Amino acid sequence: MTCPLCTGACAGADLDPLLTPDLAWLWNALAAVADRRGDALLTEGPAVTVTIPASPAQRAAAAGLISGRPLAPGQRRRIDLGELTTVLATRGPALTPGTIAAHASGRRLADKARARAAQARSVERLRTQLEAAAANLPGHVRELVDPESVFARLRGTGWITRILNASDPAALLGAALRVAGRLPKPGDRIDRRILVPGDPHALDAGTLPALVLALTGNAAATSRLAWAHLGVECDDLLGGLIVTGVTPQSWQVPPGATYTLPPRELTRIVWTPPTTAGTWVFVTENPSVLAAASAQALARETATTPRVVCTAGTPSQVECAAIGALSQAGWHVAVRADFDQAGLAHVRVLLAAAPAAVPWRMGTADYLAVATEGTFDLHLSESDAPWDAHLAAAMRARSAHVYEEDLLSMLLADIAAGAPGSPAAPGKPTPATMHITPGHP
Repeated sequence: MTCPLCTGACAGADLDPLLTPDLAWLWNALAAVADRRGDALLTEGPAVTVTIPASPAQRAAAAGLISGRPLAPGQRRRIDLGELTTVLATRGPALTPGTIAAHASGRRLADKARARAAQARSVERLRTQLEAAAANLPGHVRELVDPESVFARLRGTGWITRILNASDPAALLGAALRVAGRLPKPGDRIDRRILVPGDPHALDAGTLPALVLALTGNAAATSRLAWAHLGVECDDLLGGLIVTGVTPQSWQVPPGATYTLPPRELTRIVWTPPTTAGTWVFVTENPSVLAAASAQALARETATTPRVVCTAGTPSQVECAAIGALSQAGWHVAVRADFDQAGLAHVRVLLAAAPAAVPWRMGTADYLAVATEGTFDLHLSESDAPWDAHLAAAMRARSAHVYEEDLLSMLLADIAAGAPGSPAAPGKPTPATMHITPGHP
């Protein structure tokens, strides 16, 4: 059986005289050099410099292995690897300095260097595969998958390591590139379920769809938005907006009913306009706000259905456009989300899609009214909340998130009153009654 330490170089050799305790210092020094150089044999290369030990027994044991003048304590001596290999051959024809050092240390040498080399070869194979496949991609996809920039991006975001950790890295990368090759031309659309022939659910979740988005430079976007940017339609029956109090034109919905409009219905939605000019619709992130508003209306037995639209998280492009369509239909729109980094981004996206909308209790005073001292390290700038120049600084100072549920009493009061109120005074989270006009936060 092959020796696991030196791959058989020790076969038939006389190792005992070389593996005495008095020579351990020499082999330990050589083992460190082998690991550093990535050379498990140490038969050639630059001479190795060692420090001669003070022990007479240790110096005597090494005298026959290190040529030249007698060894002196503390002396720095250079060992010619070729000469040492020749000396060791008298004990076994295949012995090398690295072989003996491996046996003395009880382990294979240069394993880390071998692993690094193997990793480098694997990485290079991925690069070659990417370059070869990219050359055969359709022109509109090659513009997205430039091998040099894509490879640098994958490496910088940790994707190369993720691919190499897959059970079959080449197969994973190949599958992602084949999906990329089927992406539609600009202006065309395709159903995501047919991008992987024979497996309509291959891109629902997991590593493969994430890698496709990373290859095409869309990894930072939310999944639905990223696919939409590539001309790929996701399932248009799941998700969408949860609504009460407003309806699409020609729809018949029971008074007070809460219903969901899936993406398919939102794509070309036309809302029923308000019967009274200046009527407000409230857009919230969390279903709990809509649920509480509906429960409040039922408890009060009011004839007026609360007008609330819930995005249930970060809105998609289609959902944002549908909220923008509310303004176009004549509704006044007030939008809000949680006071955290995602929530601020959420409001920015909604305001961009519905320029006539106003932030709803998303100001500094609203935040300070309920925010406690927190421990979050919030990396926010003024541009994260362009509707309020002081909000980002206040959130950094408090280091705390504030969720919509923390403002629920104020939000419900506004919904019941039918218009967004004025900012709350810090420390006094009571609803205000001052109404605002669209476009004026």
